Amino acid sequence: MLGVAWPSIRATFGLPLDALGLLLATFATGYFVSSAVSGRVLSRFGIGTVLSASCAMTATALLGYALSPAWLGMVALGSVLGIGAGTIDAGLNTYAAVAHGARALNWMHAAFGVGAAIGPLVMTAILGAGLSWSLGYVVVALVQLGLAAGFVVTRERYVQSQPSSTSAAEHGGSARALLRNPLAWISLGLFFVYVGLEAGAGQWSFSLFTLSRGAPVAVAGVLVSAYWACMTVGRVLFGALVGHVSSEQLLRPCMVIAIVAAGVIWLNVPLLSWVALGILGLVFAPIFPVLIAETPARLGAGQTANAVGLQIAAAVAGGAGIPAAIGLLAARTSLEVVGPCLLCVGLVQLALYELLIRRVFERPRSGRSRSSEVATVPPGA
Repeated sequence: MLGVAWPSIRATFGLPLDALGLLLATFATGYFVSSAVSGRVLSRFGIGTVLSASCAMTATALLGYALSPAWLGMVALGSVLGIGAGTIDAGLNTYAAVAHGARALNWMHAAFGVGAAIGPLVMTAILGAGLSWSLGYVVVALVQLGLAAGFVVTRERYVQSQPSSTSAAEHGGSARALLRNPLAWISLGLFFVYVGLEAGAGQWSFSLFTLSRGAPVAVAGVLVSAYWACMTVGRVLFGALVGHVSSEQLLRPCMVIAIVAAGVIWLNVPLLSWVALGILGLVFAPIFPVLIAETPARLGAGQTANAVGLQIAAAVAGGAGIPAAIGLLAARTSLEVVGPCLLCVGLVQLALYELLIRRVFERPRSGRSRSSEVATVPPGA
């Protein structure tokens, strides 16, 4: 929504174009901090209570956006919105990983994609009707309040699935203990790199195709929309497939294909480089949800809340840091550096994944696969 609303917000407060960066920075900071500490918060208060409180917090921040008389008020509220959003993200991912597994996580992230597509349409419709941008934030705030009420009513359903501070301690479940595990650091690095790769492709492909390669703006806009749409569709499709193949059989080919697609974008093969962007979106689709789903088996059930929160924090850092680094390189060379950067980051992603699964297989294990351990956890267990 913010991308559509930003020109109107700028006009309201008389801001320069780059003022958006300040609002995004406060939001990202709040998101990072809340994700990193979410394990402790979830263990203390429970998933249902935390989700309801976080939805109420985001609703309050969005209403504050709509009613703020000054730009700095919005900037301050950005951190509140980030805190609420980060805790919601960590809470939902933790619950789905523990209680439902990879299929539900893929479908949940597909729903995130649908919501990300609907938000701009709502704001576009409001602005197109000649109404204020603030009304769009009021609408979303009311939806968030509805979600908060829903989580209050259903919070008892999350009790059996929520991380317990007592059980976490019994299983070495402190964040400090988690960070002594080399697997945790490999996993954090993988989330940092994957989300940075996903965001880098999404943020820089439009500029690459238009400013460097002369593609029409309308065509490039469709290509970027197709990239995100393919990711959403992919999560629906892979959600149905994930129960029939192991995670390695699914993720390794996706990561290899992503490297090939990045190479095609780098080589600027006519038409194929456009198709390659959509393929990137498709093969990126299962990576984040499946890696989250395997957290209990990979790092231990008692560490799931801490691990998911830290993984999401690493993802936020990667989503900001890697696209920024690509931008710095592009400013010093040219936008054609985007392709080789995506290729190199894709290679690092594959290397980290291979290292992760090798270290997991080196541990003493029962006969069951990691995918079956996650998939067979009954809902609510």
